[in-house]
Amino acid sequence: MKHSLKISPLFIALTATIPAFAHADDDTSKDGFIDGSSLNLHLRNYYMNHDIHSSHLDDSKEWGQGFIAKFSSGFTPGVVGFGLDAYGMLGLKLDGGGGTDGSSILPVGSGNGKAPTDFSSGGAAFKMRAFDTELKAGDIFLTNPVIAGGETRMLPQTFQGISLTNHSFAGWMFEGGQVSFDKPYNQSGMKRLTTTYGDLGDQTSKHLTWAGASFSGLPEITSNLYAAQLKDVWNQYYYDLDYTHTLSDSVTLNPGLHFYHTQDSGKALLGDIDNNTFSLHMAVGIDGHKVTAVYQRVNGNTPFDYINQGDSVYLDNSQQYSDFNGPNERSWKLQYEYDFAGLGIPGLSSTASYSRGELDLTKADPNSIGYSNWYNPDGKNAHHWERDLGLKYVVQEGKAKNLGLTLRWATNRGNAVYQTVDHDVDEYRVIIDYPLDVF
Repeated sequence: MKHSLKISPLFIALTATIPAFAHADDDTSKDGFIDGSSLNLHLRNYYMNHDIHSSHLDDSKEWGQGFIAKFSSGFTPGVVGFGLDAYGMLGLKLDGGGGTDGSSILPVGSGNGKAPTDFSSGGAAFKMRAFDTELKAGDIFLTNPVIAGGETRMLPQTFQGISLTNHSFAGWMFEGGQVSFDKPYNQSGMKRLTTTYGDLGDQTSKHLTWAGASFSGLPEITSNLYAAQLKDVWNQYYYDLDYTHTLSDSVTLNPGLHFYHTQDSGKALLGDIDNNTFSLHMAVGIDGHKVTAVYQRVNGNTPFDYINQGDSVYLDNSQQYSDFNGPNERSWKLQYEYDFAGLGIPGLSSTASYSRGELDLTKADPNSIGYSNWYNPDGKNAHHWERDLGLKYVVQEGKAKNLGLTLRWATNRGNAVYQTVDHDVDEYRVIIDYPLDVF
C-alpha cells in the first residue's frame, strides 16, 4: 500500500520562518556521495521482565536479539547535493509468548497469543542539501521535544514524512517537518499516529507537524523552543532552559526548566485539553558524584500526553516505568549518580533515584472522550512512588570497544485508589549493546 503525504498550511507557515540558504561560497556537498557515506550496525540484546503484582494479570517476560543497520550516503557534488539514507532492522525472539508476551519488545501475538519468531522492517529517505539547509523525505529518525522516536526497546521507532534542518547561524539550529505514519518499535509495518495515554478508539490522526529552534550560542546555556500540531487532536508548545555553571575543576551547578502547554485543536478527537506541565531541576556535581532534585507539576484535568511509544516527553521526572504525568499530578524526585572513572574504572556508571507523585483523580473528567479512564470518584488522595536503580558498563578499548551492558530495575507502587490507572510492578531490564562502524 502506498502512502501519500499532504503538507498542511501550518507546516508551510512554520517552516517559512526557518532561514533559507546562506554562505553561498561554502560547498556543503564536497564530501561526495560515496566518499561521504557510512554504514553502521547496532546489535542489541534485550531482556525485559514485567513483574506485575496482581492476581488476575500474568507477568510479561520477553527476550530478543535486534539488528539495526543504518546507511547514510554523502551528497553529490555541487551547490545543491543529493543523497540517500536507508535502514534495515531485524528482531529475533529468543524467549517469550504463551502467556508471557506483551512486555513491548516483541510484537503482540495473534491467534495462539505467542509473538512471532522474527519481525523486520526497512526504509529509505531521499535527502537534499544546499549550503546550511538539509531536507529529508521518506523514512526518518527524529529526536526533539515534540516528536521523538522511541529508543528504549530492542528496535527503534521510525517515522514516515519530511524534515528540514538549518544551521545558518552559529549556535542555532532550526528545524521543521511533518510525519503521517510511524513504525512502532515492536512491529514491522507503518501505522497512523496515536497517543500514549489518550483513547482514540478506531480513530487516528492524519499527521503531526512541527517547527522549532535550538540555541547553544552562549557558554554553559542551552535552550529550545518548539511548536507542534497533531491534526484534530492538539497544539503543543515546548520551552526549556538549561544552565551549567562550573564553580571549580570539580564542582558544577546545573539548574533547568522544561515546560509544555497542550491545547485541543481541530475536531478535538481526544476531547477538551488545556494542560500546562513543567519540571524544575537542580543538580550538583562534585567529582564523579551528581545529586539531582526535581519538582514536576501537571496543571490540567487530563494527563500530559505525547505520541504513542515516542520519547517526546522531555520532563525531569519521566522514569523507567512512570512519567508522573497524571491529571493535576505533583511529583518530586531525588537522584544520585556516580561515575566510577574516579576509582579507576572508566566506562562504569550507576544511578539510583526515588520519585513520589500525588494526584486528585476526582478532578479528571468522567465524560472525557479520550481520558475518562483516569477518573476515580475515590481518588482524591491517590499517590504512587517509584524507585529506579541502574548500572552500566561500556568497554573503553580493545576489540570489544563500545560493547555496553546495562542493568535496570524499577519498582512502582501505588495506593488502592491509584491502582485504577496503574498496577504495582517491578520491571527488570538487561540490555547488551554493540555498535559497529562498518565503514
